[in-house]
Amino acid sequence: MPVPARRTAALVVTALTAVALLLVPASPAVAHNSLLTAAPAKDAVLTAPPDKITLKFLQKLNPAFTTITLSDANQRKVPTSDPVVTGTTGAVTVAQALPNGSYTVAYRVVSTDGHPVQGSYRFTVADPTADTPSPPAATPTAPPVQATPAALESSRATAVGTDGQSPPVGLTITGAALAALAVITAVLLRRRARRR
Repeated sequence: MPVPARRTAALVVTALTAVALLLVPASPAVAHNSLLTAAPAKDAVLTAPPDKITLKFLQKLNPAFTTITLSDANQRKVPTSDPVVTGTTGAVTVAQALPNGSYTVAYRVVSTDGHPVQGSYRFTVADPTADTPSPPAATPTAPPVQATPAALESSRATAVGTDGQSPPVGLTITGAALAALAVITAVLLRRRARRR
């Protein structure tokens, strides 16, 4: 086999191997924790007030650093129980029946790997059998926790109610395919060189 052909074959094999090695380790790095599902769901309109808020995340939560709050349309905090964490799920019990109106769920959680995630979303209670309460006087309170740009981007990638599939699986398969291609190319080039 001529020297230029051998150099070309070696460069092809090296390039394919490098691409495969770069793609495969990249998959775990993008698998940060994020909100998968919520009950009540984001932008839900409920005909009966919920008695519980349940949030399910991609990864296990650290119970010591899990916060879930509920606020009404006037940004007043609604009394709830302390969060109960079970694996990837955090939940609070609503202490009173919610009147009709808009509510905001805000959360801040820390995964067992130490990665913090925070965000918020709204739902509405519209019970047709409930009396419409007179609007209460607004009292200044701290605004609900707002999602950081990173958390918003993460929640867009895995929106509430989606199937929760993780994109790194495709990268792993691509990396494995490129590595296999590199091995096959090397074997074919060796056979060709022996025949000559």
